[in-house]
Amino acid sequence: MTMSDDDLARLDDRLDRLVNLDIGNRGVEHLYEAARDREGRPLVGAAAERLLAVPEGGTVVLTTGSVSRAWITPEIGENDGPSGAAAIARALVLARNVTCVVLAEEALLQPIGAVMTTAGLTCTDIETARAASADCSLATVVMQAYPTDDAAGAAVANTMLDDLKPDLLFSTERVGRNEKGIYHNMGGRDYGMGRARVDLLFDEAIARGLPVVAVGDGGNEIGMARVRDAVIAHVPFGDTCTCGCGGGIVAVTGADVLVTAACSNWGCTAIAAAMAARAGDARLLHTPEAEGRLLDCMVANGLINSTHGIVDDNVDGIARASHVAIAELCRSIVARVL
Repeated sequence: MTMSDDDLARLDDRLDRLVNLDIGNRGVEHLYEAARDREGRPLVGAAAERLLAVPEGGTVVLTTGSVSRAWITPEIGENDGPSGAAAIARALVLARNVTCVVLAEEALLQPIGAVMTTAGLTCTDIETARAASADCSLATVVMQAYPTDDAAGAAVANTMLDDLKPDLLFSTERVGRNEKGIYHNMGGRDYGMGRARVDLLFDEAIARGLPVVAVGDGGNEIGMARVRDAVIAHVPFGDTCTCGCGGGIVAVTGADVLVTAACSNWGCTAIAAAMAARAGDARLLHTPEAEGRLLDCMVANGLINSTHGIVDDNVDGIARASHVAIAELCRSIVARVL
């Protein structure tokens, strides 16, 4: 079915508003209004078009993964982020034969890699991934560690961008540092210990003019500098944290397109639906069945529901059924196109 621009805009608007229902009561609706005002159009549509504009066989750097209880151990990750990143990586590979390189802490590569595998992607090295991309014979993803201290994170940024030559960078639920250089959780606590400094790579990419798409739900993630004033005004600890650094939790790293959502995974689900609608390809959807498999995988690999600090299949304190339902509703919104 061919859609007019107006029809497509209405579809995007429904996806946008669905995933920004502030079920977690974090103030995300204020962030959405600010981001939508900056973008001048539905956010998920803008993100989908940026992703689909990546050249056939191109390279995309993705990042996700949050060290959730870093003051206890830097080896515990949360379950918001990995499944959304997997949905986007899968859609990119199917739509554009993209080589996807996922950056995270060494400690989180195994669980995030397991999520990617459950989404249908084979984890491999960069040479194999590019060979697979060239002949369209295998859906792959590259898992790569990024340094966890400031100096090394800054030093490797230029080299990595020179080597990978990415066409776009994508971040979801990846915490960025504030104006004082501190990484905060939603409670305003410093939890930068053992955290990969991937935001430094994104800063360098932005300085080079490379396109950046980011997804976030709280104000402390990469991309949120785009709505800095709204985070400060409406998010708890947006202006003043509890760690004593003298800043708030708002991240200083921006993005060309920022997609807000009540749960970052939802934002990725909606972007994948918008990509599917534009490509006319139902394979790009993140389905409720896939969401269920990824939730189970994240439990099996020890990723925690960070709101409650427990390994279960709820995300950000929101029950499993809601996440599966969001995937179903996104599919329903674009069904008549597909």
